Amino acid sequence: MKENTILNYIKDVLENKTKDWLNLTTHRLDIYNEALAKTEFLEQFENLFNNNNSKTKALSQLPTAYDYIRLGHPLSCILEWAIAKLNDLKAENVVSFSSQTMPILAILRKNKFDKKNTQILYSGSLPHFFDVNVLKTIYGYSFHLKQVEDTLDVSTFNGSTIFISNEDKINPTTLNANIDFYITGYATLGSVLLMHGKQNETYVKDIQHVRRRETIAMTPNHALTALNALTNHSIINNSNIQLEAHKAAVLKAIKTITNTTTKPLVASSGLSIQYAILMGLIHHAVENHKEKPIKIVVPPNCYGGTNDQARRVAAALDHVEVVDLPVDGGNDMVKSIDSVLTTIAQQDAIPLIIAEIPTNPRVEVPNLLQLKAVLSQERKTASGSLAVAPIFILDQTFCPNVQFLGKENILSSIKTISFASGSKFPSGGQCTAGYCVGNTKTEDLIEKIEQHLILCDNQATKQQLEILAKQLPSMTQRIKDAYVNTREFVNFIQEALPEAKINFISKTLSTQGFTPSVFSLDLPTKGNTDAEKEEYKRSLNLKLINLMITKIPSDSKYCVSYGQLKGCYWTIPATSTQGTTKEGDKDYIVRASLSPSLDLEKHKEVFKEFVDSI
Repeated sequence: MKENTILNYIKDVLENKTKDWLNLTTHRLDIYNEALAKTEFLEQFENLFNNNNSKTKALSQLPTAYDYIRLGHPLSCILEWAIAKLNDLKAENVVSFSSQTMPILAILRKNKFDKKNTQILYSGSLPHFFDVNVLKTIYGYSFHLKQVEDTLDVSTFNGSTIFISNEDKINPTTLNANIDFYITGYATLGSVLLMHGKQNETYVKDIQHVRRRETIAMTPNHALTALNALTNHSIINNSNIQLEAHKAAVLKAIKTITNTTTKPLVASSGLSIQYAILMGLIHHAVENHKEKPIKIVVPPNCYGGTNDQARRVAAALDHVEVVDLPVDGGNDMVKSIDSVLTTIAQQDAIPLIIAEIPTNPRVEVPNLLQLKAVLSQERKTASGSLAVAPIFILDQTFCPNVQFLGKENILSSIKTISFASGSKFPSGGQCTAGYCVGNTKTEDLIEKIEQHLILCDNQATKQQLEILAKQLPSMTQRIKDAYVNTREFVNFIQEALPEAKINFISKTLSTQGFTPSVFSLDLPTKGNTDAEKEEYKRSLNLKLINLMITKIPSDSKYCVSYGQLKGCYWTIPATSTQGTTKEGDKDYIVRASLSPSLDLEKHKEVFKEFVDSI
């Protein structure tokens, strides 16, 4: 009776869901409380359930579950809630993943830090991509493997017991007190993790953090497929028809856009591809430069996901360390790289440099000839031997159209891997997939990166490839059109509020192909002390954003988006993209990004209203 009530309600919810639940990759931050991610959504959802209210209007008024679907979204939350209900578990103890490997790695990671034993039990066979040797030697994880026939026969173990299986239907799980974690794979949909027992509730936060930084939640369309299978008691349709055709089209488009010939790799998100890059390069370094320490060089104020993930990788591996690279706000990227590489060379270490060009949020571009020179320079170790050359990992999310890697391009002779978040311009904000490509100097590195992308089961989904295949061919033109809008808006702001400091690309750099459609705005302030000035500026930031999204609700949104097909997006990096960045490195400024299609005159009008009010 209870099960029927739950499933019938979910059927009604799916029938009445809003389009945004399937189509948005980012959500409005003004209806989102990060501290209550998922819980606030589910509390109000449960109230609707208790009142048997599944009307579209009521569903549309639910608070944002997560600010970004990479981390979770309404449909993944409802799937987790339903499975938890059917298994008499708390909703937070159920976590869905697009990957079948990453929930296992999430548990292994925590147990490594906690110095806790882990045994992995499985029925049938292990997933073909589950590389035991690499997980132990490169990731540094320790575990025992054991095949079992019946979970009810599992006995006690001094540590964590994980049971993994693959199913084609979603059914309640027969829980055994001796099994801590149940991970069920559903072929192309991903997996669902059940945390069993009060003693394992401390894992929730750590597992969520892995999903936040190294992979993604089960995608909205896959969560919908799973919910439909659950409510209809049906077998999951795991068709991957046209996958290869879409993938071929995407790879061809990426090669054309980046002017490269090596094999591009496409992942479930920008951070998924970055994780594969880091682990692949670490793997390559371990095999080719035994015993040498590895340094991940990263700007301390860059995008929070990049920063946090790099530090998480380093924290889990004794031979890997993060080195700060000051690049923004008065710091010169080239000089910083030169200084950092000289120090790393003296230490006879392996330098892996991650940098955004243009930088975020200050939108700065280094002198590229000087950058090439400093990356090409041979350096010596303290003993006088030749130091290992750096590998440059270039985040091109702001300008994915700029060609760095081709035979005649500026970084063709430097070992360089370029990557971009597909949730921005590549897909026009329609999916989270990300991709990477290397120049001809990196073919062996690309092989290693692909190995780790497959191991982590973080490859792009069929739907993500379908969206990219449709959107990538128009990307270059969309970037040009969005830049025209942005330049016009920036020019207007400079005239309307000359006291403000605008961080945007110079017209000289734009002629070289750097045409981002994002700028940051340091508003004028006042006060007698630094603290008063900072407080005034921060309140002014919010005043501007709130005015824009209130006056132009159809076009102006408060979220971290960039490269969307329509509208204008506003955020404060310090409270969004730099969420996990150290406080002293955060930027409490306004960042705006414009699309190819928006009511620019209305935005000028509202900005003028803002200027008149201060």
